[in-house]
Amino acid sequence: MAEQIQKIRIDKWLWQARFFKTRGLSAKAVSAGLRVNGLNVSKPAFNVGPGDVLTFSQARQVRVIKVVALGLRRGPAPEAQQLYEDLDPPQPRSEDDVPPVMRLEGNSRPTKRDRRKLDLDRGRALE
Repeated sequence: MAEQIQKIRIDKWLWQARFFKTRGLSAKAVSAGLRVNGLNVSKPAFNVGPGDVLTFSQARQVRVIKVVALGLRRGPAPEAQQLYEDLDPPQPRSEDDVPPVMRLEGNSRPTKRDRRKLDLDRGRALE
């Protein structure tokens, strides 16, 4: 039988655990700055294993995740949730977190320029 994997690249694990849609996005997140057991890591090739604690930012939120298992593939969401334990308590949503509804003048669809302005106002530019 095949030996069980002991360590895996951090960008691949983040992708398998479905924190990011692509390996490229997970590699960018690692390059932007991520902590593994309190150490700054900026290389996507850094290896992680069960028991490691990852701290990274995702969508204006700091995530603290404990690696429980390593996956062999990028499976469905229920399978991916078995790979980690979320150490962050769930944050209650306040009214400050919800952006106000923006109305455009006129009755027509927003133009490309208007759409870009809305995305910038909502903080979703270049995501």
